[in-house]
Amino acid sequence: MVLCLSAVCLICSALLAGTYAMTKEPIDAAQVEKTNKTIAMVLPAFEGDAVASSIEVGGVSYDYYQAPGAGYAIVSTVSGFGGPLSVMVGVNSEGIVHNTKVLSHSETPGLGAKCQTDVRFLGQFQNWNPASKKLAVKKDGGDVDAITASTITSRAYTLAIANAVEVYNKIVEGGQTNE
Repeated sequence: MVLCLSAVCLICSALLAGTYAMTKEPIDAAQVEKTNKTIAMVLPAFEGDAVASSIEVGGVSYDYYQAPGAGYAIVSTVSGFGGPLSVMVGVNSEGIVHNTKVLSHSETPGLGAKCQTDVRFLGQFQNWNPASKKLAVKKDGGDVDAITASTITSRAYTLAIANAVEVYNKIVEGGQTNE
């Protein structure tokens, strides 16, 4: 019985390892394609490939992609109502938020989850100039209209964008730009 069980485990392990080896490359390629599409959504049109990098700001590591002549796509993750809320924020070369895109969230369906579908909420961040508008919900003295019944998610989304703007400023101050 021990030999039989060992043989079954060995065969199953070999099948799993083979499946992993066969699917790793296509899965990685699909992930790269998904990332490139998201970068294209949050930044103005650009030619060439975005270059991946990371930077530490305030003790937190941020991944970002520099697109030649277009700016930076910065991945910012904060705590929302239901858990982590990860947003890609496109900041153009002038420091203006071009667009945003939710990468992942754990928000309540029908309420906080609207942070990825509510056109009125998302539209207000397009071409957002942080130098002339305050990145905070109106309840907190800012210029952002919160999602109805989802103030915590709206605050988190806004904080993710504010963090990305801070990262952009740190990149530009640090001379890490190749534009």
